[in-house]
Amino acid sequence: MTSDAEDTNALDGIDVPALARWMDAHHIDGEGELPTLTVMQGGASNLILQVDRGNEQLVMRRPPAEWAAERNSTMMREFRILKALGHTDVPHPRVFGACDDASIAGAWFYMSELVDGFSVMQTRAWPEPFASDMDARPELAYELVRGIGKLARVDWKALGLEGLGRPEGYHERQADRWSSHLDKHRFRDIPGFDETAEWLRHNQPAHYEPGIMHGDYQFANVMFRHGAPARLAAIIDWEMGTVGDPLIDLAWVLMGWPNADEDRVQRGYADYNGMPDRDDLAEEWSKVSGRPTDDLPYTLVLARWKMAAVLEPSYARFMKGESTNPTHEHFGQIVLDQAATAAELAASLG
Repeated sequence: MTSDAEDTNALDGIDVPALARWMDAHHIDGEGELPTLTVMQGGASNLILQVDRGNEQLVMRRPPAEWAAERNSTMMREFRILKALGHTDVPHPRVFGACDDASIAGAWFYMSELVDGFSVMQTRAWPEPFASDMDARPELAYELVRGIGKLARVDWKALGLEGLGRPEGYHERQADRWSSHLDKHRFRDIPGFDETAEWLRHNQPAHYEPGIMHGDYQFANVMFRHGAPARLAAIIDWEMGTVGDPLIDLAWVLMGWPNADEDRVQRGYADYNGMPDRDDLAEEWSKVSGRPTDDLPYTLVLARWKMAAVLEPSYARFMKGESTNPTHEHFGQIVLDQAATAAELAASLG
């Protein structure tokens, strides 16, 4: 839950009458009425607000005011992807509009539907029937990988998403791009990070087929419908979406996924008891996406290493007193663990 202080900070800078006029212009129900805004739980980097007006329940997603300058453009990126996916079978929130006028909400934002479903990040445990029915649990996992399997087979050019990323030379850029990203915030030694970067430079896949990537795909960034059987309701939080190698999304899921002979109790924010093993999920993804998984070992190294590079800046901000998000404090050890594991895996692959 958010505190009263966090609620106030999240609502700072929002001109509610101006927001109402923007909603009127986008033909959102309740014309002329002022919306009611409520801070929602979740989001380690961007703010998520529930917006109620008329008969509509919507979600506003925007950066925190202090990070708006560097994250405003990600709102337009997310909106562009979600709008394009409206013509596909990929589960996603329906979008209503986006705004690049920071005077309305203190930052750029977009609005989408409020998805009817649950996120394990909100419940912190599987709700019934998945809490007690182990036979129902495997479908949660299979639905998870089917989501990115469907995403991987989308014709991104046909959807007008050219220019979203730079698929040519994608793998050749990864080591330098994310090393540079981390170096801007580096304030401590991260054992194994630089060694893995060098390994990645010399072990890139010979070929890959570009596709849409979510970029941070995991149980935390999806919602399921209520009740069994498990049904994926929506993939959310698209701030790292791009056109690149979709196999990395699968690696992002599998890099911390425990098999049946490993510790499965409350790994992170989810209980993996009753879930399929990694090989089962890789096979399902390949079946749905129509893509091979031959380069999965390489992408598992890249995913763990990239995770360290992505999380370290938020931890650095927290240590410098530039962030008060308690989640960012926990990133410190995760960064070290992911960097070390990536280095170990790279060494084992030769």
